[in-house]
Amino acid sequence: MENTKKTLDEETLFSVTQIFKALSDPTRVQILNLLQDREYSVNEIARTLSFNQTTVSHQLRFLKNLRLVKSRRAGTTIYYMQDDNHVLELLTQAVRHVHHH
Repeated sequence: MENTKKTLDEETLFSVTQIFKALSDPTRVQILNLLQDREYSVNEIARTLSFNQTTVSHQLRFLKNLRLVKSRRAGTTIYYMQDDNHVLELLTQAVRHVHHH
């Protein structure tokens, strides 16, 4: 039987592994999970998840660089929201898988 699967080009391979890298960190998973429903400021995220503000800012920068979250400014406050429904679907499927077993 012939193998019909294509190999991934380097750019695709790198991007896919970056997404899974983002989802491999508990702090980032918590932040992405929180941002599924609405936007939050850094302070709101830190308070809700009991993380320090520096940790949240660092992780948001990582997620923003991967275009998994986006931000908007309102005065001096920056609000973050999810920016990739596909990755949130992966996260939701992983949570469902865990709850299934």
